[in-house]
Amino acid sequence: MPARPEAGPPGAESDEAELAGGDPPDDPEAGPALPSAALASRAARAAAPPRTASRPQTEREIWALAWPVILSQVLASIVSLVDMGMVGRLGRDAQAAVTYTSQFQNLAQSILFAVGTACVALIARAIGAHDPRRARTALAGSLVLSAWIAGGFTALVLALPRPLLVLLDAAPHVVNTAIPYFRLTLGSTLFLAVSIIIESAFRATRRTELALLIALAVTVAKIALNVLLMFGTLGFPRLELVGAGLATLISQVVAVVLFALTSQRSGEDAPLRLSMADFTSARSMLGPITRIALPAIGERVVLQIAIMTYVTVLGHYGTADVAAYGIGTRLMSFSWIPGTGFSVAAATLVGQSLGARQPDAAARAGWRAARFALIVSIILGLGFGLAREPIARLFTNDQGVVEALGPFMLLLALAQPPMGVHFTLGGALRGAGDTWTVLVAATLGNWGFRVPIALVASAGLQLDVIWVWAALIADHFARAVWLTISFRRGKWQERGE
Repeated sequence: MPARPEAGPPGAESDEAELAGGDPPDDPEAGPALPSAALASRAARAAAPPRTASRPQTEREIWALAWPVILSQVLASIVSLVDMGMVGRLGRDAQAAVTYTSQFQNLAQSILFAVGTACVALIARAIGAHDPRRARTALAGSLVLSAWIAGGFTALVLALPRPLLVLLDAAPHVVNTAIPYFRLTLGSTLFLAVSIIIESAFRATRRTELALLIALAVTVAKIALNVLLMFGTLGFPRLELVGAGLATLISQVVAVVLFALTSQRSGEDAPLRLSMADFTSARSMLGPITRIALPAIGERVVLQIAIMTYVTVLGHYGTADVAAYGIGTRLMSFSWIPGTGFSVAAATLVGQSLGARQPDAAARAGWRAARFALIVSIILGLGFGLAREPIARLFTNDQGVVEALGPFMLLLALAQPPMGVHFTLGGALRGAGDTWTVLVAATLGNWGFRVPIALVASAGLQLDVIWVWAALIADHFARAVWLTISFRRGKWQERGE
């Protein structure tokens, strides 16, 4: 689909003005509203391709898709915070062990989410083109590819836990504390892979409410298992950090069972009900999945290696700063959630609109979603920034960690507006299958700004850790600018399957 040079499609200019805070003119297009309550009622109805939509309808669709994702992410953040709060009662070494383990866990999740990105893009296009069989084949292919990746990663981390933790410059006593938790948590990667892919398929077919219900059940299971296994409640053995790892493993199994049962209860011709025939024909989709997933995997690897390098730099300042980073990112994850929710909505609507050959609707959805993310992230960033110290004291009794956490949370709060924008526009581009542009943005932000600034501030100039925290702002601002320019140019509309 040809793109207009240096401009978006009709209506996109007004969306860009709206994102910047101006008052755009009325949208001339019109269409019937899509009731949000009907989005997840039936597979066929939920998977209906988009029609040419008016501005209010586009906004309703964005919110209808985004709010279950936002609540799901809130639940995930609650689990993460409860985990860190409980682990905080075990001491600073346990907190640091969880932080180091989380870096590899995030790497695994990032790679699997990249495959999920391809899954969303291909399934959404198939739905927009009225081709449920192709959607099922894309889902089957995504499951096969993610299982291969997860199997290899799990074998690696189970065989080499100590060398991998030493790579992050963890202290020897922290490594010893972390190894059992490390093996249990990362041993659940194969189950995580299945959950991520099926959840991605739910989102691509607009069934985000079902994913929310499953997230709620898994949240309850994880927290209950933490209480029972970490602290020996109701006669269970007190396993402390090992108990936290077991709780993660078991809750991932619960998630897989629920996602598999729900997807198979769809109608016979539904896009998510798989059969052996879908897996047999999945080989034909491995090429398109890989083409979209590889840059997305590259983006995630670039990002996670940068974060690991960043955490290594923090290690030179002391365990308190590493622990502060682990707690702070979990606390501030609440203000990242709108960007994630709107990113999912943008990816789904952009993919389905392009599949239905409606590039104007795709551009409109991307700009509207970015505007919503910007507004909400500003509000939440202010709240977390102003209440940073009282919130910090809820999760640690260590005064040194509290003192390190305050400046970090303040600077991370300032990074929220550009973060919300680049999350959302990145999702829109992924939904179009343009994962290369997002890879370039991640490389620019992390290796052009975050890591060099952190290294110069730490090793070069030996400045206070606050300058290392400040590198986050430069990273997210650079990505937001790059993705805004790239989305406006419209070349993503030329991406095919």
